[in-house]
Amino acid sequence: MRAQIAVYVVLAALALIAPFMGLYPVFLMKLLCFAMFACAFNLLLGFTKMLSFGHAAYFGASAYITGWLVTVHGWGTIEGILGGVAVSMLLGIVIGAIAVRRQGIYFAMITLALAQVVYFVCLQAQFTGGENGLQGIPRGSVFGLLGLGNDRTMYYFVLAVFVAVFFFIRRIVHSPFGQVLKAIRANEPRAVSLGYKVDRYKLTAFVLSASLAGLAGSLKALVLGFATLSDVSQGNSGEVILMTLLGGSGTFLGPVVGANVVVALQEYLSDLVGSWVSVIIGAIFVVCVLLFRRGFVGEVQRRFAPRAE
Repeated sequence: MRAQIAVYVVLAALALIAPFMGLYPVFLMKLLCFAMFACAFNLLLGFTKMLSFGHAAYFGASAYITGWLVTVHGWGTIEGILGGVAVSMLLGIVIGAIAVRRQGIYFAMITLALAQVVYFVCLQAQFTGGENGLQGIPRGSVFGLLGLGNDRTMYYFVLAVFVAVFFFIRRIVHSPFGQVLKAIRANEPRAVSLGYKVDRYKLTAFVLSASLAGLAGSLKALVLGFATLSDVSQGNSGEVILMTLLGGSGTFLGPVVGANVVVALQEYLSDLVGSWVSVIIGAIFVVCVLLFRRGFVGEVQRRFAPRAE
């Protein structure tokens, strides 16, 4: 426990001073947004054992709605974010209600199919801008008091939201509700035999995950100032799966580490190797599967946690 607290303190200190260490604030904010996205997905895969192939639907839909509300209708930043999260929550309820009745590959295929429906809606709808997406999304301010135009101010706002989401997920997992989710992950028929309404728990976890993924998408749209089809594409869904598995599914820091690795490689290698960056990331994933089957963080916890005790 002491070692874990020490790790969190060090990470918090690094996060606070990162903008003053020569790192580009917008890049740091992008890292935080995708780390939040991966943490939201990990709540579903790592702690409930439900593999969704369509999580970009909630991330991208929320990004579009937030961008549309603040750009076209002049909504405030907080109101726009809440509007985007509300839409992702509704999508989670609708898609989850259909998907949670199935298991395994059938669950995954349903989420994939319905996510593609969302993709084509975003492609054809007029308010999304079609293939051009939404451009020039303003950051606005927090209740008219704190302007977010400055990159460092926006960074600390995104960091505060990320920290809140991270510890919210920890609280969920360690709650009685979270213990039921772990029981479902370990042995779903046994959880059913104990009298738990498994589908209700799975649907609740699905909606929570979709809502938090939507929050990440809304923040990403505000940070970068645009929302495009790539946000809601199947490729984005695949990337969040890669981030979670690479860092360590079922761990708290694993998705954060995985998101940082993938986004950093995409950012810094794309100029050097172009489209080959996907091949390099794929090779790293293969190596991870062979040498770190629990992911980076999962393997570290397995090897050193018993000694720390």
